[in-house]
This record gives sequence, structure tokens and C-alpha cells, in this order.
Amino acid sequence: MNASGISGSEEDVREILKREVRKYVSDVKVDKLGNLIAHKKGKAPKIMLAAHMDEIGLIIKSIDQKGRIYFSSLGGIEPLTLLGQRVHVLKKNGFINGFITLNEISNDALMNRLPEMTDLFIDTGLDKAELEKAGVEIGSNISLGFRHNFNLGKKDIIAGKALDDRIGCYILTELIKKSHKFKSEVFFVFTVQEEIGLYGAKTSAYEINPDYAIVAEATSSDDMKPEPTISIGKGPCLTIKDAESVSDKKLNKWIKEVAKQKSIAIQYDINDIGTTDAMTISISKGGVPAAVISVAIRNIHSAMGIAHAEDIRNAILLFEELLKKPINY
Repeated sequence: MNASGISGSEEDVREILKREVRKYVSDVKVDKLGNLIAHKKGKAPKIMLAAHMDEIGLIIKSIDQKGRIYFSSLGGIEPLTLLGQRVHVLKKNGFINGFITLNEISNDALMNRLPEMTDLFIDTGLDKAELEKAGVEIGSNISLGFRHNFNLGKKDIIAGKALDDRIGCYILTELIKKSHKFKSEVFFVFTVQEEIGLYGAKTSAYEINPDYAIVAEATSSDDMKPEPTISIGKGPCLTIKDAESVSDKKLNKWIKEVAKQKSIAIQYDINDIGTTDAMTISISKGGVPAAVISVAIRNIHSAMGIAHAEDIRNAILLFEELLKKPINY
């Protein structure tokens, strides 16, 4: 999770994953867009599992003479969640620490509204000339959050940056290590550029043309509300629908049956905001049945997310049982 993998710049994450998985599968390759595809040979059905490597972040739009860095978002970020956040302004060899602050409020109209992205800037303590000398330029990426992860008050409550979707990448990695147990042909795809348009899933699904696909994702927990619908610590989530797609009913029925057989508690995710790689996979070529299994995260799409380790373990167990006894579609 500590590696930077902002959309379009997933190289560091990809190299870590490649080193981790290459000895467990038939072959590993990187396609032209940057997806990492680990292929486990086997018999029908041909299954695609996907998780995206990229995380939300920022990109430098301009730098004024005083060194104030103005930025644009890569992925969906609420400006209010950025105010006061520590960031890493990335350069060729390392990063420069900075924090996000607010332009001075100079009139009453600004006092009565939430900050917008254009109101914010990054202060590194350096002026424009010093930043340029350090290798910071327009187009440089900015990584959110602290580069460490930690447990909160309970042992299994974890916090860290980029849980969306490094949790999914971890799930796929653990499944690859168990892939000798699976008889089917499986393509484990670590996709790029999900946060800005689902692009990696689109190209990889077209190339693989699977019989069906399941996406390992993160979803938003609302368990701090009085009447939550999704909570951390209550099991992996099965997506019914999101803002742009409806999950395949046959796959969802199978997933529910396996979860019940193995006494794995699951939650049902019906969301009106956002979508996942499953959407673009499902409309690849002549169509691909697709489903989504997610882990709930508090504060999703912010600098620091919170998840429950037991949900991750149960998601891995559920995927493992599905791959041991796949359905033919």
C-alpha cells in the first residue's frame, strides 16, 4: 500500500506484484497499456479475476512564483477531504513533503461555501525556482496520505492509503499463491487506470475474452451512520448494482450459494454512485458475465481508509472456494 500508483503511473506497484507472483503461475506479462496479467493454465471455463493497481491522486497544474502548487485530481476526490492533508510531491528520485492548504478567504461569499479544488494549493516551503531545481514540474504526480499503515484501537482494524484497491491486489496475490489448487484456466489481471475510466480492464478483457469475470474491489462503508447498509467487519460485499452496471444474476446466485455453504457472511451492495472494472468487462466484445466481490472501507477515496482484516480474509476464502468449484457459463 505504501508504493505510489496514481492512475497512469502504476509502475512501482506493478513491479512489486510481478516479483511476488511470477513463480506461482504459467506466465506473467505486462501489456501495452500497463496491465499486469498472471496466467494460470488449465481447463474450461476461462476465468478472469481483476483488481486495479491504481489509486486516486493529484497532478500538478501550475506553480506560481511563491511556490504554491495548484493541482487537478486523478480520480474522484472531494476537495474538503484534502484540506490540511500531508502529501508527497513526486519527482524522479523520491519526493518532497508538502501539505494542502487554502488560499486566504477574502470575501464573505467564500466564507459561506465549501472549498473547491481551485481554492487549494500545496505548500512545500520552496519557491518556484527551488521546486524546478529539485525536479518538480507541471505534470508531476502528488501522492496522498502517509506512507505507512497501522492498526487502530482493535488489532484487526487497519488504516492506510490506497486501500482502494490494494486490498483487491492483495486478494489476487494470495489466490495466485494457491493457484495450484484450481483446475480451471485463470487470468489474474492487475489493471491500470481504473480510477479515471476503467481503461485497463477494457483492453485486458478484450484480449483475454473470458467466459466470465469476477472483480476484487473496495466499496464504501457507511457504518458510522445511524442505519448503515454496509459495515466493516461484517463480511465481504456482493455487488447487486452500481451507478453504471448490474451484476450478472447467475454469477451472483452462485456466489451466494457458495458463501452459504461455507458459512461466509456476506453483505449486499446496492450503490447509486461510482462503478468498477466489472462494468467495462461486461461489455467487452460480445459481452462477458461479470460480478464484483468487495471489501468495505470507511473514508473511501480519501487520504486514509479504514478496513477490517477479517473481511479481507473472508473475501480470499470466498474467492478460493469459487475457484475450486467453478461453474460453467
